[in-house]
Amino acid sequence: MAETLARHATAAELEAGLAEIRRSPSDVGTVELVVRRPGHDEREVLDEATLDREEGLVGDSWRTRGSSRTRDRSAHPDMQLTLMNARAIALVAGDHERWALAGDQLYVDLDLSFENLPPGTRLAVGSAVVEVTDQRHTGCAKFTYRFGSAAIRFVNAEPGRSLRLRGMYARVVEPGTVRPGDTIRKL
Repeated sequence: MAETLARHATAAELEAGLAEIRRSPSDVGTVELVVRRPGHDEREVLDEATLDREEGLVGDSWRTRGSSRTRDRSAHPDMQLTLMNARAIALVAGDHERWALAGDQLYVDLDLSFENLPPGTRLAVGSAVVEVTDQRHTGCAKFTYRFGSAAIRFVNAEPGRSLRLRGMYARVVEPGTVRPGDTIRKL
């Protein structure tokens, strides 16, 4: 994956792309990319992934990585999966080969806004079902390094925050498989 030497989008370019992101489907969309994070800063683009209630995306480092949001630093159960809007990452990252650098697992063409998908909303994704959690997903220093300071401001300021342009967290409630091209739909 091309992590360096990429041109970062300007604030004006990001703002100009907001209308396209807002056109994301609200009820039925498509899984565009599936990524596993087997280790620190490692990414594997997958043709198929298994979603499991205990492990999240099987083979991903979610469980072993832990979380600063739990008392004992164990994996946070409500941060098992991360989903990002495919139109948002296309705007921020540019080249499709750079999407996985964002660090999310499922890149979907679906409106991920709080208004459309409040916590507790269930989504059928491939043959699995996931539930949107109340945990906030914000960009970090790595996101800023990879995509630029304009991108981090874009996703973390309004309207990016309410649209969940940096993505959202979910947990697996019914195991199954997911592939690029699969449908993702609100239940």
